[in-house]
Amino acid sequence: MTDQQRLDHLISARHPCIAITTYEEEHALQLVRHAATERGWDLWLWSVTRGVRDGLIANAPTVADTEHPAGALTYLTRDRAKRSIFVMLDLIGHLKDERTMRALRDAIQHLDQCNCTLLLIDQNGELPPVLAAIATRFEISFPDEAELERLLKSTLRELHDEQRIGVNMSRQGLTTVIRNLRGLTRRQARQIITDVVADDRRFDDSDINHVLASKRRILSGIGMLDYVETPANLDEIGGLKRLKQWLNQRQGALSEDAIAFGIPAPRGVLMLGVQGAGKSLSAKAVASAWQRPLLRMDVGALYDKYIGESERRLREALRQAEMMSPIILWIDEIEKAFASAGSQSNDGGLSKRMFGSLLTWMQEHEHPVFLIATANDIEALPPELLRKGRFDEIFFVDLPNLEARHAIFRIHLKKRGRDVKQFDVDTLAAESDGYSGAEIEQAIIAALYTAYSSKAELKTDHILNALRNSPPLSVTMAERIADLRDWSQGRCVPAD
Repeated sequence: MTDQQRLDHLISARHPCIAITTYEEEHALQLVRHAATERGWDLWLWSVTRGVRDGLIANAPTVADTEHPAGALTYLTRDRAKRSIFVMLDLIGHLKDERTMRALRDAIQHLDQCNCTLLLIDQNGELPPVLAAIATRFEISFPDEAELERLLKSTLRELHDEQRIGVNMSRQGLTTVIRNLRGLTRRQARQIITDVVADDRRFDDSDINHVLASKRRILSGIGMLDYVETPANLDEIGGLKRLKQWLNQRQGALSEDAIAFGIPAPRGVLMLGVQGAGKSLSAKAVASAWQRPLLRMDVGALYDKYIGESERRLREALRQAEMMSPIILWIDEIEKAFASAGSQSNDGGLSKRMFGSLLTWMQEHEHPVFLIATANDIEALPPELLRKGRFDEIFFVDLPNLEARHAIFRIHLKKRGRDVKQFDVDTLAAESDGYSGAEIEQAIIAALYTAYSSKAELKTDHILNALRNSPPLSVTMAERIADLRDWSQGRCVPAD
């Protein structure tokens, strides 16, 4: 159902109090005004700056002595000849006052008896426990593609009425722009459209990249989902043959054609293994190879000191990911985010609730969101995450073998403008046994510094010295890596 249909249903079902947590206040008010108009009911609107006024008349006068929320709530309890909808804006912060809380409870009880409805529209989702037990939560959805197209066209018309603009965009370009706007609020989408037109008073296919760049900036400021640049491709990763084969087989599985063919969208993979072995790089390469946006969830930013706010942020992040689908969603070092979910913790059960919400979403979400989770410490992972069905596959990313090390050296030497034929790659690969891909890259970088400082060209000996002077993690943490390898036997698919 649409937002309007869902809200109409709650009002028709006589929910006495509905709590809407949103940053899109004006859109929420439009939904409420439509519901009141369709029913022929009165609509009363309150804010602390203007008091109670008629919500259907522009610039309506304020009812006297209703600026204080307790006074406004007392006004709402008066007997009326006509059924009404009452809206209070940003009330939650005032409920610390006991008088206001008591007045709210009395008002809800009165409205329940007269079959009226109170809506609380607020950007704060932290409801007091007594209110959370009474109120029905209502979430404003992100606009779908049909609504985004209507919003785009109406915004262009408004801009054209102000000052003439030229519109010359192909249907394919329009579809791409609308797809790139998914997962944004209506205000954000409208602002992006206005921004790209403001410079040259034109809207054409050249603005597609501007739309995407603006979206990246917005997501970077949200703090929950980060848009990650993905220059990497699978050819830039040495080894991991089985993982690459698995990904290649499912490359087009997120498309509408694959879904129409009857193929369920792949849900994701969990990549366990040694630090620096290429797990994070693989996440970036998958997004590049599949030509899908890569969003990294900053799980640390989800946690909030206010009760219920962390869970709301997680739901919001997952809902936004679904609206932007098909995408790749990356949770890096997932064990650090939910480690205490598998043990007794001192966070009041927050980690367990957050982890439970994530598991439920992983099991039930229907949108084509491919989840890539990476982890280094298997002992810190809650066992529920490893159960079959959570992920399509669990891969173990081990230290690169001899063939993979050959490829890694060639990749990083080429990346730095060196002719691979000028180096003894066979010796380098043999001498780097036990080194991860990240450690090999750092050895090449260290050798470049040495060669540059001595005003010499980079040679094989420079890299060999760098390897020998920096023992790998497999030596300094040999016991831990051995335990990790033993655990993976029979439980994970080798990535190489």
